[in-house]
Amino acid sequence: MSDLASLTEGEVIAIDGKCLRRSIDKASRKAAIHMVSAWAQHNSLVLGQVKVDNKSNEITAIPKLLSRLNIAGSVITVDAMGCQKRIAQQIIQQGGDYVLSLKGNQGNLHEDVATYFTSQLSPEAAMVTVDGDHGRIETRTICVTDEIAWLKERHAWAGLQSIIAVTATRESENRITGETRYFISSLSANNPAKLEHAVRAHWAIENNLHWVLDIAFDEDSNRTRKGHSAANLATIRHIALNLINKEKISKVGVKIKRLKAGWNNDYLLRIIGVI
Repeated sequence: MSDLASLTEGEVIAIDGKCLRRSIDKASRKAAIHMVSAWAQHNSLVLGQVKVDNKSNEITAIPKLLSRLNIAGSVITVDAMGCQKRIAQQIIQQGGDYVLSLKGNQGNLHEDVATYFTSQLSPEAAMVTVDGDHGRIETRTICVTDEIAWLKERHAWAGLQSIIAVTATRESENRITGETRYFISSLSANNPAKLEHAVRAHWAIENNLHWVLDIAFDEDSNRTRKGHSAANLATIRHIALNLINKEKISKVGVKIKRLKAGWNNDYLLRIIGVI
């Protein structure tokens, strides 16, 4: 599974954590565990996972997870907690590129980038996309630049080439909301479409992995907690989801495919690759 990323040049691999809420064990005074997973967006597959005891430990889990994967030629996306210099360096050393979300956990970096994009120095929008669904219109504007000589910390981030601002404006029923998020990347600013795709692909992990695990597998309601059982079952769910996503003949959702596999042995064998 770890070699899959190398088969699709430019594959976006999103790394994110999910809390298994009902795995808390009050009797043993153990908190609910988190699973940090690597999700291949184009192939819709979980490439690997690492268990951590709490969300703050994701910083140490991400390097361990990356070391298990062949990420050469891929783009790694990580949320703000994983925006760490040593993680960026590891991604570059393993032959990948990165798009890392910025917040206030890296000194003045977020503030400096935000100030730049809200100043007169900010470049014009490189790309604008408009999507409409369920009565809501979302306009996404991406600004990107490789003019970062002014950025004091640029040499501390391995391979850093560009900074990005993505503004999402949502309109629905006479209500307008907006949010701007900032990113740093080892990708060139010359391809804003690739950068925008990477940002959007990272957000997709919530809908295509975490949400599916809760809705189709009822993961958040699972009370298994003894020993390593919660982490083991989470891994089995990932394997099951990978197998189900590979089955393309039945045009139904993951939950229905699971039910169908329980009803029909031939379909079950098709999913697990026997026939």
